[in-house]
Amino acid sequence: MSQLKNVEARILQCLQNKFLARYVSLPNQNKIWTVTVSPEQKDRTPLVMVHGFGGGVGLWILNMDSLSARRTLHTFDLLGFGRSSRPTFPRDPEGAEDEFVASIETWRETMGIPTMILLGHSLGGFLATSYSIKYPERVKHLILVDPWGFPLRPTDPSEIRAPPTWVKAVASVLGRSNPLAVLRVAGPWGPGLVQRFRPDFKRKFADFFEDDTISEYIYHCNAQNPSGETAFKAMMESFGWARRPMLERIHLIRKDVPITMIYGANTWIDTSTGKKVKMQRPDSYVRDMEIEGASHHVYADQPHIFNAVVEEICNSVD
Repeated sequence: MSQLKNVEARILQCLQNKFLARYVSLPNQNKIWTVTVSPEQKDRTPLVMVHGFGGGVGLWILNMDSLSARRTLHTFDLLGFGRSSRPTFPRDPEGAEDEFVASIETWRETMGIPTMILLGHSLGGFLATSYSIKYPERVKHLILVDPWGFPLRPTDPSEIRAPPTWVKAVASVLGRSNPLAVLRVAGPWGPGLVQRFRPDFKRKFADFFEDDTISEYIYHCNAQNPSGETAFKAMMESFGWARRPMLERIHLIRKDVPITMIYGANTWIDTSTGKKVKMQRPDSYVRDMEIEGASHHVYADQPHIFNAVVEEICNSVD
């Protein structure tokens, strides 16, 4: 954990705006590692950003300053990931999902955030949606960035979009263990393994880091005992599919909660989901859009465009 702390400190020192990084203790003794940028901006609805599988607060470094120019931004490591507590999650998909959602709500309560613009990427998008079903009065606008776990698994294999090679490599290991077991077994070679499987991450963050800072960060986020990833494994049937697909439930979000879905034009996630969400919510605001030149990690592939889009959504709220 101390290595993760050190590498994260290197990332956060790139921030220009005032920020506060600390543990937020929940009543059940769990701790949520939280970074708040521009805490002094109190006039507007805060933006809360939820990272994806295997991620953490540091991966938002290309977005934090820009998106906190006129409002407070909160980001946190999901329970079971990054520097947050790593409890034992329920083994069933519904129980695991509920535990994540309950931790987000308890975190919000403890932070004293009455309402928020809620943004989630990938697994974070799935959980932000689940949260919005349960606590719609807290969400002024739901922003889903390349969200995982929406489509139903097609029965016809020809309809399945081929995931990238690294996803297949992880999935082949999955059958036997947790998704990131390979990294933990790799030990000191782990950061090199991240770099080998995901050389694109180094390129994405090259404006900030010429070295392996980001590969090291991803490695140390995931080199600890598996907790959130065990929960994720319980929630999925194979890497691309959720056991409880969100398309079957998105209509349960209160009608007055606006939703914007942002996809990378080159993502391996099924982008037709946006159109299907519109069909499920005919009387509600649903906007879907694709960002050219971006894949799954839209926020890092095209940070300037992504930040401009998110800022426009935030400004539509207040």
